[in-house]
This record gives sequence, C-alpha cells and structure tokens, in this order.
Amino acid sequence: MTQLLTADAVTTTNAGAESARRAPVVVLEHLGKSFGSGAPVLDDINATIRQGEFVALLGASGCGKSTLLNIISGLDGPSTGALEVPEDGAAFMFQDSSLFPWLTARGNVELALKLRGVGRAARKARAVELLDLVNLGHSIDKRPHELSGGMRQRVALARALAQDKPLLLMDEPFAALDAITRDLLHNELERVWKETGRTIIFVTHNVREAVRLGQRVLLLSSKPGRVVAQWEVSEEHRTDAAAAGKLTGDITTRLREEIRRHA
Repeated sequence: MTQLLTADAVTTTNAGAESARRAPVVVLEHLGKSFGSGAPVLDDINATIRQGEFVALLGASGCGKSTLLNIISGLDGPSTGALEVPEDGAAFMFQDSSLFPWLTARGNVELALKLRGVGRAARKARAVELLDLVNLGHSIDKRPHELSGGMRQRVALARALAQDKPLLLMDEPFAALDAITRDLLHNELERVWKETGRTIIFVTHNVREAVRLGQRVLLLSSKPGRVVAQWEVSEEHRTDAAAAGKLTGDITTRLREEIRRHA
C-alpha cells in the first residue's frame, strides 16, 4: 500500500518504525540557501536521515537537489537554518566517475586509501576487496579508457567506499548510462548497501530509479526547493510490479503538479 506522508510526518509502517529507532546521521532544520541577492534556491528544508537508511531525493531539474548534497557534504554552507552531519564527513559520488586516467582501477581506489593514511600493503589488499565487492575483481589492472561507462561508475563507487565514511552521497551517478546498464548497477548498489550498512542519500530526477532504490523518497518542490512530500517504499513495492507501478505513478503525478505549480 502506498503511504504518502507530509514532510514532517512520523512513519508508521514496520520498516519506518525500525528506522526511527536508529540514530540520526543527518538532521536538517529550517535549512535555506541563497546565492548573493538572488531568490532562495532552498527554503525551510526539514529532514532526518537515520543510520543505514537509503533515501532517494527527487525533484525537477534546478530544484536544489545538488545544492543540498553540497551542503550536507560540507562543500558549501547553508544561508539559514542548521544541520547535523557526521563529524568525519561524507563520501561523495558524482554523475561523472572523475577517475584519474593514468591510474588503473586499483590505483584509483588505492589513492583514496592512501589519502586516509592506509599503509601500502594494506591499501593494495583493501583496494582488491572493494573492487571485488562491486564485481570488478577481473578488471583491477585496467585503466578508465579500457572500461565501459558502467564499469567506471563501479570503480567510482569502490573509491567512495574506500573513504570509509558512514554517509555516502550520490548525485545522479547513473544518469548518463543506458537503461540496461543502469538496471544492472541498481542491483549492484542495492547489494553493496545491504552488505556495508552505509547510509545513502541518492539524488535523482528519475521516479522509477527513486522507487527502485530508496527506502524513502523525498520530493523537493521547485523555486525554491522544499521537502513537500515523502513516501515509504515497502517490500511489496520491491517484489510486486503492480505495487511498484502504482507508487511510481503516484509520485510522478505529484512531481508534475509541483512542476506545473512553479512553471
């Protein structure tokens, strides 16, 4: 059953109750962001993301999704309001893999470990473990130009995990991939999330992707971005095509309403 919640509602399903017992990882309180004297990009954002949650952040292009991730990551600061984030920061995975072309897949992951101060022998072994985790153990010595787009994104995911942060921020990492590759990476990401227990905030403008991956879907309005609704994604939505289709349709309808409202 689809459950639409107001932005500040308390979840009531079994999954929601279990999540509510976990420690908060990110807390946003009346957060806003403006650039210069322009109109606010974000306004009165209120949200709590708890340990181990996978939250999909959805909205039309230009609604401030990436700006919000930048603030959570510490790359930017809010103009108003307050936020609580992990003391040791977050790992960030962007739409472009941004791999160093002169390094192999293993070398790119090892670099992230080296920056953490991991010793040479340990980082070589750990890089192999992480590339095995994303099913790239057979390509550890290949350079980015020898890898497909999906494989490069897997290396980028392994590199993000190498930072060993409790929070992983993902800014439309699969947007440039074809549908089949994207579906395969959805499966890989879900498996990695379950195996590592990371808290993930995943930005997308693709409703189907949000429903496929998220435990919760948060919808941002446009001009300025506010959390105007959220949905829980139940196990039924993951296993029943009709239920998933219904939820996807409901979210799409609400998203279109927000786009028309601010057109």
